[in-house]
Amino acid sequence: MRRKLRVNTLRFTIKNHAAFGMTLFLNASIGSGVSVSALPPIAGIGTVAAPAARVRRPAARPGRWVAGLLCVAVLAFLVRAFALGRIDWPYVATFFTAPVILSGLGNTLILTAASMALGIALGLVAALMRLSQNPVSQAMSSGYIWLFRGTPVYLQLLIWFNLALVFPTMGIPGLWEVKTVTVMTPFLAAWLGLGICQGAYTAEVIRGGILSIDSGQYEAAQAVGMTQWQLMRHVVLPQTLRVITPPIGNEVIGMLKTTSLAAVVNYGELIHSASLIYYVNSRVIELLIVCAIYYLIAVTLLSLLQRMLETRLSRSAHRAMAQGRTEAGATP
Repeated sequence: MRRKLRVNTLRFTIKNHAAFGMTLFLNASIGSGVSVSALPPIAGIGTVAAPAARVRRPAARPGRWVAGLLCVAVLAFLVRAFALGRIDWPYVATFFTAPVILSGLGNTLILTAASMALGIALGLVAALMRLSQNPVSQAMSSGYIWLFRGTPVYLQLLIWFNLALVFPTMGIPGLWEVKTVTVMTPFLAAWLGLGICQGAYTAEVIRGGILSIDSGQYEAAQAVGMTQWQLMRHVVLPQTLRVITPPIGNEVIGMLKTTSLAAVVNYGELIHSASLIYYVNSRVIELLIVCAIYYLIAVTLLSLLQRMLETRLSRSAHRAMAQGRTEAGATP
């Protein structure tokens, strides 16, 4: 009786070990790409069938179709409204190349570039002042950002244009003086109003980009003996440029459209130039469509330039990282 029990126990143990070995063999075979159906059967265990793959049907999403149909319906309604509305489309083509319109477009682009240049310069200085350890610099930078971000651009343009009411003359008393009303031209008032206000917003963008740099890079630069100016010039600002390029590009596009507010100081930008025409011939919607087309073309070109700049900066960053890994691997 004991001998028979021992034999049954031994058979059970061998069978379990065989099943365990088969499981390991199956796992190895499946991982190496061997078909499970091609495996030889094991006595007492039987052929192991591969689990059937469950095909998941894509869930029905009627909301997407409804939203898509609504968008198409709205677009068709707008196209039909503009096509059948009281719009004289030949006038749109006629005034598209009018000299006054082209002059206004040129003034808009010039004011955009000049205001952004001033805004970026002031924003960089204000960001560095706010990040400095000098409490006076921090207070001045914070006050500048608070003041010009807290008041409307329209209001600032009016104040700059009417600055002669506060400062009748400008210059050094007794040596050289000039009337403010003579100096403060519409372009200068628009440039100062838009550029100084833009500097307050750009300062926060640049400050956020500088704070995104890892603190370990500051420590490494200081360890090799770099001064504060060398650290900013060779380490911080090049990396900050890649981070702030998208928001700065967005600010440029916003500035292009914000220049339309310069009409309040009688600056001849695009919309102001168009208004000089439709005040005479009453073709209001036709001239506004011309302005809209030019704005869309300019914004599209700026968006393409921004994308090209982002791609180039990204490639430069990846190339620098790959070169750094190569040099680190070659160092014993």
